[in-house]
Amino acid sequence: MRTSVYMEELDAFSYREAIAGGHRPVIIPVGSIEQHGPHLPLNVDVLLSRAVSGEVAGQVRGIVAPPITYGYKSQQRSGGGNHLAGTTSLDGGTLIEIARTLVHEFARHGVSRLVFLNGHFENYQFLYEGVDLALRDLERAGAAVPTVMLLSYWDFVDEPTIEALYPEGFPGWDVEHGGVLETSLMLHLHPHLVDMAAASDDPPAVLPPYDVLPVKADRTPPSGCLSPAGAATAEKGRILLDAVREAMVPALTAELGLAVPAPAGTR
Repeated sequence: MRTSVYMEELDAFSYREAIAGGHRPVIIPVGSIEQHGPHLPLNVDVLLSRAVSGEVAGQVRGIVAPPITYGYKSQQRSGGGNHLAGTTSLDGGTLIEIARTLVHEFARHGVSRLVFLNGHFENYQFLYEGVDLALRDLERAGAAVPTVMLLSYWDFVDEPTIEALYPEGFPGWDVEHGGVLETSLMLHLHPHLVDMAAASDDPPAVLPPYDVLPVKADRTPPSGCLSPAGAATAEKGRILLDAVREAMVPALTAELGLAVPAPAGTR
């Protein structure tokens, strides 16, 4: 039997055995293909959501499904905007149907605990809608209805960590696009994909508290980043990943009725 937390690395028989009984959670990372400035690759949101999913799965005996690679349209006030080259997005209805279909598919496999672990700010409500519609479908059909959690990994970074890593003030998650959080995590997890020499160190973008369509492209900083990345380090990335994992594992354990994981070093 092959062993891995990543579903795509298992053969069909090993996967079937791993999920037998429906008790192990399946975690679906959700990212995007979106510009993150000149210093980061387009698949940052995919890489980070998958990495966090793997960290958490290792603690809760979960299985990490292949990620949803494309995400909802980048918004100017949280991702620079969908008009920027490289950003390749889905319509909201498409993402809703992807989430809806995946809930049906994993329910068909017999999975009773599902997690959508989001890594792209704009995805959340469309994932929620897809899950809600799928659960209604299953209920109407008289089928078993899984418990589904939806979460975005940055929401598990606690205030002490934020204060320690942003001593000059925290700009807010909506404009932390291509900034310290994502760049630090990439330096920790995928340093060969980061070019710090190309990182913009412009101040956080100042955008109006509303949207105008068509998008006024000149409101997006030339770098495409909404906050500076110059203060990012691999050590900050390690601290952030540890903080997210340590907060997320108890949440999954409680909400999904999982066995309490063994303390580090005892497994």
